[in-house]
Amino acid sequence: MQDEPTPEELIKAVADFLRNDIAPEISGHHAFKLRVSINALELVTRQLKLEQGSDAAEMAGLSRLLGMQGSLGELNRALCDRIAKGEVDLQTPGLSEHLWQTTLAKLAVDQPNYAAYRRLANPPQKD
Repeated sequence: MQDEPTPEELIKAVADFLRNDIAPEISGHHAFKLRVSINALELVTRQLKLEQGSDAAEMAGLSRLLGMQGSLGELNRALCDRIAKGEVDLQTPGLSEHLWQTTLAKLAVDQPNYAAYRRLANPPQKD
């Protein structure tokens, strides 16, 4: 185990420094590039935080759907092959749910502020 700070904490510190200390001093195209850089750092932080759990869930779902084991890449290729051959489609039990959950997991990393994702990930509570 590594000592602190964690990679996530280091990346967050750099992103915060760029956003709070450097960004106010920059304008124009350089400001745009800086915002892109900050977004990339934040995306990497989310990926580090969420990737292990989402990959494990995706692999388990693929293994159930396909009835086989393999790496995540191998299982995704096998699913694509079966879809291309017409062996699997949206009528296949569990496929639609698997694709939906995988998409939501990817959005949690790539676009967590996307309004439609936020509504789906945090539905209103019923009283």
